[in-house]
Amino acid sequence: MVIKDFKDVERVIAGEGAEKAYIRWLIGEKENPPNFYLRLVEIEPGGNSPYHQHNYEHEVFVIEGEGVIVDEEGKEHPISKGKAVYVPPSAKHQFKNTGKSILSFICVIPK
Repeated sequence: MVIKDFKDVERVIAGEGAEKAYIRWLIGEKENPPNFYLRLVEIEPGGNSPYHQHNYEHEVFVIEGEGVIVDEEGKEHPISKGKAVYVPPSAKHQFKNTGKSILSFICVIPK
């Protein structure tokens, strides 16, 4: 069993093309889970994740803030506290913070 405070987990830049966007790998390679990784994504006001795609799905649950997710057609979909998002494998996407406070969400991806 692993129990930790998210504040004790290093915050790293959320990839090339990210602006003011960070990931905390809450449960990752170090813990070696059998199926999933658990991440906390934090995007500061005016920031964004890269516009990207990958061959795996991920599930998101917004815990605070407001923003949009950009789909593969460039359409923006509003997200806010309490919203859940499913991003299918290979779908282009980007998260943007459109609010005045931090946008943070839990993101689960396959190992």
